[in-house]
Amino acid sequence: MKIENILITGLGVISAAGNTLAETLDSFASGKRNASKVSLFKTFLPYPVFEVKNIPEEFFRIGQRTLSLALCAVNEALTESGLNDAPLKLRVGVCMGTTVASQLNDMEFYTSYRNTGSAPMTAVHRYLKGNLSQWISRKIKGQGPSVTVVNACSSGADAIGIALSWLKNGLCDIAIAGGADELNQIPYCGFGSLGIVSSDLCAPFDGDRRGLNLGEGAGVLVLETEESAQQRGKVSDVFLTSYGSASDAYHLTAPHPDGSGLRLSISKALANSGIEPKQVGFVNAHGTATIDNDFVEGKVLGDIFGPGLKFLSTKGFTGHTLGAAGGMEAVFTVAGLRNCWIPASAGFNKKDEAIPITPVREKTFVSGHYAVSTSLAFGGNNAALVFRRNMKT
Repeated sequence: MKIENILITGLGVISAAGNTLAETLDSFASGKRNASKVSLFKTFLPYPVFEVKNIPEEFFRIGQRTLSLALCAVNEALTESGLNDAPLKLRVGVCMGTTVASQLNDMEFYTSYRNTGSAPMTAVHRYLKGNLSQWISRKIKGQGPSVTVVNACSSGADAIGIALSWLKNGLCDIAIAGGADELNQIPYCGFGSLGIVSSDLCAPFDGDRRGLNLGEGAGVLVLETEESAQQRGKVSDVFLTSYGSASDAYHLTAPHPDGSGLRLSISKALANSGIEPKQVGFVNAHGTATIDNDFVEGKVLGDIFGPGLKFLSTKGFTGHTLGAAGGMEAVFTVAGLRNCWIPASAGFNKKDEAIPITPVREKTFVSGHYAVSTSLAFGGNNAALVFRRNMKT
């Protein structure tokens, strides 16, 4: 028997905008953008980044920065859900998305092997023991499934979608889901070589946008069946209702010009929720500030939701956090529903006449029961999540 209502009982996030959700929302409300030069590694490249300056010591793991970020967000989410203070007798699954932690963060190992033909195996052992989902599952003694998703920049959203399917099909009672990624030299240089990184602060959907800024962080949701929440005496007014995924397989790094994959993923998500576009109060867009992504995404959102859509990109506050982005932006979307406001789309000043819709320019009141978060990724991967809030009328 399929389970329909999936509650969100905990949220956790860390990024350059704040070490907690409350700190992050304060940055959003004030328009504060904590970008800086890279300090985590040496580089001659001039691109600003959104670094997390102070990971709390209790979560810091030497050589495992992505895991450290994930643990910080997981702790906040578990604390809100009440699971940090109670024995986990229910089946808890863990599904986390990442890119860098999939094996891009062992530069010393690769350098030594290239230069000498050998290298200490410490980095390999650390990697094998550092699988995000398995590590978290061991820590909490979870008794449900454990999967780490590596699907480029939609990884965090895809992880949440997978966790949703587990819960709806009875594979676990509770799921910890989201994404985490660290700022790292390989993507920093790689995105630079693609010519899609800006030397200025990024400006999603702006007519003069010049490219993205990289960032780092983690975003985590605690998802729970209604039966599990009732057993624990837990209530929530926010829900994850559906997930849609589609690949346009057009190009290794560029979206299909007509946005067919994104369009299909959003249509699937709306259909799975049983709602129409007009019921969506706002959209938290992927919005990388690259020429192609914003053009395609803006056109698709305009086509589906119409010219009056309230939407934004939060990457002007966090940078593009790769595999963490979908998880972090899911948290931000739920917070927007819960608090009935979304911040200005940081960096936006000038309308792009080729894009039929315009992101919000100031802190904006939002209403409605539903919100959508979109994620686009290399390889033509597209994902959409639909969230619901039950509000008193």
